[in-house]
Amino acid sequence: MAKVDYDNPDMSQIKKAADILKRGGLVAFPTETVYGLGGNGLDASACRKIYEAKGRPSDNPLILHISDISQLDPIVSKIPEKAKVIMNKFWPGPLTIIFPKAECVPKEITGGFNTVAVRFPSHKIARLIIQEAGLPIAAPSANSSGKPSPTRASHVEFDLFGKIDMIVDGGATEVGLESTIIDVTNETPMLLRPGAITREMIEEVIGHIDVDPAVFSKPDKNLVPKAPGMKYTHYSPKASVILVKGDIEKVIEKINNLAENDEKQGVKVGIMATLQTKDKYSFGTVLDVGDRENPETIGSNLFKMLRKFDFLGVDVVYSEVFDEAGEGAAIMNRLNKAAGYNYINV
Repeated sequence: MAKVDYDNPDMSQIKKAADILKRGGLVAFPTETVYGLGGNGLDASACRKIYEAKGRPSDNPLILHISDISQLDPIVSKIPEKAKVIMNKFWPGPLTIIFPKAECVPKEITGGFNTVAVRFPSHKIARLIIQEAGLPIAAPSANSSGKPSPTRASHVEFDLFGKIDMIVDGGATEVGLESTIIDVTNETPMLLRPGAITREMIEEVIGHIDVDPAVFSKPDKNLVPKAPGMKYTHYSPKASVILVKGDIEKVIEKINNLAENDEKQGVKVGIMATLQTKDKYSFGTVLDVGDRENPETIGSNLFKMLRKFDFLGVDVVYSEVFDEAGEGAAIMNRLNKAAGYNYINV
């Protein structure tokens, strides 16, 4: 584990990470969203190592990360006009754009598609490592596939220690949810994964966009994923996650009843609550995920809390649900996948 201060990064550690990447090794590093597991995005062998380290299905595409807009042209075959508008507005930042790919991009990262997902992160440490390596870096979240994404270096170490060459510890990530993904290869762009750059924000600059049905609905088992995280159960702790939906006071009453009954049966219960509700539960281990009036706090804490339930050894997690407006869309997308769309309606 190599600690690197965000404001005054140790360039010797940056160069060490870049050298590992240039040699075909794997490095976990922080971004503004979550920690990424980086490998040379133009090296098929390095990309295969990423899938192996994570235990990731090979049809789940990877995202190429760049440190300068000049790195885009060699890896894409076309940049649509609407893509230029959103790049100008939201890059660098937590937005991934799917383009038609160039020939140099190996099929190992694209899931068999003729497209490539690209992100230009704003995180200083991530950009320095990519810049020093001089390569587009393939970097999915640095966790075991299906588990909550890592927002701290300790999460990476827990999942991947001994499987990768280096972990760069740049502290806690800011956004806490993976990047928004938008496909610009059709006339009307399509949102494939919501994130901190919301649908509403994108539509303000390019007009209407479509939303893939898999964003909020349980995907068909035969779905061929166009982007990371679309097909498989993701972000899941070891415990079963159950979402309880309805009027908040009825939700609290229902969760209290469920938790009381479970505890009588010897089941260890976790409850995902908020600043507004945390003191209204009488049973179980209650964690405050954030402020309902400030969804960004929930987004930044969500994966941390799911991992904390693992640490606490609970058997089942009951979670409140959240408004799907704005960043709430990203929060509920992740919670739906963590729970496998397991709902109780009250």
